[in-house]
Amino acid sequence: MIDALRDIDEMLLFFVQTNMQSPFLDKVMLLATKAGDRGLIWIIISVGLLFVKKTRRAGMISLCALLISTLLGELFLKNIIQRPRPYDSFPLVELLIEKSTRYSFPSGHTASSFALVYVFKRYIKSCSPYILILAVFISFSRIYLFMHYPLDVAGGVILGIFSGWSASRLFEKAISKERQRGS
Repeated sequence: MIDALRDIDEMLLFFVQTNMQSPFLDKVMLLATKAGDRGLIWIIISVGLLFVKKTRRAGMISLCALLISTLLGELFLKNIIQRPRPYDSFPLVELLIEKSTRYSFPSGHTASSFALVYVFKRYIKSCSPYILILAVFISFSRIYLFMHYPLDVAGGVILGIFSGWSASRLFEKAISKERQRGS
């Protein structure tokens, strides 16, 4: 079973490498991946939400979701699973960006992206399609640039949604307790 998953993962990765590469997409994917580096675009968006009273709660939840995804993904899961990056397994593939020093599973770019997708879908529905489009571009760029396997990205989606949901639940419980104390 594990061998079959690994084979499918590699087949999808190489399908992208052999059938989708172009100079134009190289530029688009480099831009997308840079936007997701260190979750910077998502941190900027989250902090921006804090300045508007109507979106302040979503901003706090977004920052909390980003923290959860970073702690679980970067500090916990990557170090337990220790999956090598695709370029470590296939060193002859030419990279368009620098190698990472971290493990591959789950994709941190994807986890932070989908943490915000969850928060926006729940609290700022009108903007959620735009956040989803950006998240998909950032996530796909990780496969396109040979930094992650498709399953790393799928794991990042699950972790991100879980992180958004967890942050949302934490804030809802805190608000509920605060209201109970106030009554």
